[in-house]
Amino acid sequence: MLTKKNILNPKNWISSHADYLYNYTITRVNNHDLAKDLVQETFLAGLKAMENFQGKSSERTWLISILKRKIIDYYRKINSAKGKAEVRMNFYTDGENEGDWIEERAPSDWSSEIDKSIENDELSIVLDKCIDHLPEKYAMVFRMKTIQQFETEDICKELEITSSNLWVIIHRARTQLRKCMEENWFKK
Repeated sequence: MLTKKNILNPKNWISSHADYLYNYTITRVNNHDLAKDLVQETFLAGLKAMENFQGKSSERTWLISILKRKIIDYYRKINSAKGKAEVRMNFYTDGENEGDWIEERAPSDWSSEIDKSIENDELSIVLDKCIDHLPEKYAMVFRMKTIQQFETEDICKELEITSSNLWVIIHRARTQLRKCMEENWFKK
């Protein structure tokens, strides 16, 4: 018994599959622009890989398998790029501000309002003194990540530490800096 071999018809992909692929994607990424981009990437990857299509599955099934890999790659990329997805930081341990932060949502740079405040010479001097009082490795990692804005991967390679260790150091440095700033600046 012969089975019918399916063929690809890229000219009809948008009219035949775009809506279905988009709806499949939006339920997994919950971002309209990202869903559109992933569908476009799927069509492009499908065009590039047409010679690999063996006709054993339907055109839609084949496109969905490509799309699934695109979605997985997207999540791997954002999780590995951060290296800190679920690291919790206990930033305030007492008083009305007590609570945790998820590391990826913690303030990572000292811009806008804080930059304006740092222009004040006294604050800058106190902050520098507080950073100088950190253990040497903490100060180095803090400066590289927060002030100089090096990538996590680059810092880890240069200092031969893991990304988990880096985020522990950053957390401890921030905690010590907060305490130092509270004692030397905010209580004045």
